[in-house]
Amino acid sequence: MQRMLKGPGSLLDAQGNLTDIGWARQPLLDCNLDKARFYRLRFMQWLRIKRWDYYAVTTPTHFFSFTISDVGYLGSIFAYVIDFASGRYHEETLTIPFARGVELPRNSSKGDSHFENKSASLHFSRESGAHRLAVRWPNFENGPLNADLRLALAPNHESMVIVIPIRGKRFYYNRKINCLPASGWVEYQGQRHEIAPSTCLGNLDWGRGVWEYNSFWVWASASGFLPDRRTIGLNLGFGFGDTSAAGENAFILNGKLHKLEEVKFSYDSKNFMKPWHMTGSDGRLDLEFTPFFERVAKTDARVLSSEVHQMFGRYTGRVVTDQGEQIDIENLVGFAEEHHAKW
Repeated sequence: MQRMLKGPGSLLDAQGNLTDIGWARQPLLDCNLDKARFYRLRFMQWLRIKRWDYYAVTTPTHFFSFTISDVGYLGSIFAYVIDFASGRYHEETLTIPFARGVELPRNSSKGDSHFENKSASLHFSRESGAHRLAVRWPNFENGPLNADLRLALAPNHESMVIVIPIRGKRFYYNRKINCLPASGWVEYQGQRHEIAPSTCLGNLDWGRGVWEYNSFWVWASASGFLPDRRTIGLNLGFGFGDTSAAGENAFILNGKLHKLEEVKFSYDSKNFMKPWHMTGSDGRLDLEFTPFFERVAKTDARVLSSEVHQMFGRYTGRVVTDQGEQIDIENLVGFAEEHHAKW
């Protein structure tokens, strides 16, 4: 059973209760975080609200990722690059006390995300028909990382939107957009990488909400092309909150979202490099994920700690559309991650 959001309307009512829970293909609810009511001491609430914009672009040779986030008492600004062929990987992170200088918009469909200091400048803007990314990171692995990217977003391009309740008036409001045709360029290690929509696709993970201090989740994602040149995206996951009304499992075929029921993950948390297996309870998904690279990111800032094992690899298997068409997937590059956080 997958309950759809009714919308339009506000995410929270005057008492801080969710007005609706479930999923949608487009953002229907206004993210009015100012109405959150989960602490008696109202002035403390802003320290527990989490907000982030995570962008990534998958090319035939590289994965480029840029994030602006505010977890309340800290801001986390980071970028990383993975070279698929060589396995070369580099990541830089800025930890900003009380997220000073971090600007994030109220909703996912309009407004700008921005951070700038002497170490880096990241600016994400929404415009008609696209999201724009401008990145300047002068000292990124002995040289600059610069990017000017346009991720095209057609009005009818569907995304995975979810509202999940978490106990104690906590919640997660999330929009994930896959398979955004990407254009522009990235400069890295003295080389200019031309980004073309015929071979490169972007994705956005837009998250807002209030989590429990100890949190855990698994997320799997991919954006790529089928042999017939249709785009195929994956968004699978589990972990936090009450997903009895709806979960976030779906795949996106040529911009149209096909909702799935529960997906079971089988993997070895003691050896993430072993193949993963994902199966849908409705019989519409059966995938094997074979990792070729492990990204480990750890943060320990006393009040905040995070450990993520993000595996990059290839998906092979099948999915079945809402209309019953079987889509065979072979060597689709993507990632799957396990994340533990105290935040």
